[in-house]
Amino acid sequence: MPGQSPEPSAGPQSMSPPEPLPESPPEPTPSGIRSGVLLRLVSAGLFVVMSLFVRLATVEAPIGQIVFYRSAFALPPIIAYLMWRRQFPSALKTRQPVGHLKRNLYGGAAMVLSFISLAYLPLALATALGFLAPLFAVPAAMLFLRERPGAVAIGAALTGFAGVVLMLAPAFEGPTLDRNTIIGVAAGLAMAVATAAGRVEIKTLTATEAPGTIAFYFALLCALGGLASLPFGWSTPTAHSLTYLVGAGVTGGLAHITMTEAMARAPVSTQAPFDYTAMLWALILDAAIFGLLPSSVSLAGAFVIAASALVIPVAGRFTTRSEALRPAR
Repeated sequence: MPGQSPEPSAGPQSMSPPEPLPESPPEPTPSGIRSGVLLRLVSAGLFVVMSLFVRLATVEAPIGQIVFYRSAFALPPIIAYLMWRRQFPSALKTRQPVGHLKRNLYGGAAMVLSFISLAYLPLALATALGFLAPLFAVPAAMLFLRERPGAVAIGAALTGFAGVVLMLAPAFEGPTLDRNTIIGVAAGLAMAVATAAGRVEIKTLTATEAPGTIAFYFALLCALGGLASLPFGWSTPTAHSLTYLVGAGVTGGLAHITMTEAMARAPVSTQAPFDYTAMLWALILDAAIFGLLPSSVSLAGAFVIAASALVIPVAGRFTTRSEALRPAR
């Protein structure tokens, strides 16, 4: 208290300055949250447009060629973004080269499998299978990150798998199997597993690497991987096909940039629900461009998957709020 004499043993020689407390990240402002949500909506739409370009490109180009264009033409927007943030070329320095290779091994596999899925399925169904990634991330986090997800996360993962069964059901109707649906769903499931494994690697990389660094090396290494498929035969693209290939790369790069900026402006749990607007965009593009709508059963399965994936960030958000409001004991 003021005016109270210190204890004899608490002289200047024995006193040590208190350790500074670690700075907490600044609280997001309402305007920052609004801009973050808007950028996340733009990002979700750009990823769907990228998927549309990929689906159109698969008519003429092989998968390896699409991977090259998708990655190589994503580099200019990413480099421009790093220059705008004054992080180029400093952001190219990495402390985890092996980590980037592992992340690209999973991410590159996920990209190839995603493109295969898009070649055989409508946009809406392929997009829905992408939402399985956070559900597969639940067991992946348990195995590799030693996390302990709650009953809600585990239940959401199981429900999401039930949605896959619904999506597959129309393939077994009639005397013969729908081969395209089987291949597309199988590729989509494998893509979700690879994406979940890639997210575990990204979680490790973010301890020392900036988001722009991760995005740059992902695009660079995937472009080199796609280029390696050149000896196996590439098509000579027509004007339309070249537009689709370049468009996939540019929109993919812009989608990563807007997603990164969104994450810098608003909490991830606030943004996550808006990722699922991608389903709406995919349905609109399927109907407008291809004249396609999935069957009612497949559509129900797609929405079950999206709703299950949505439960995880929303449940985590409310759990965090309830813990914050809980009185101290």
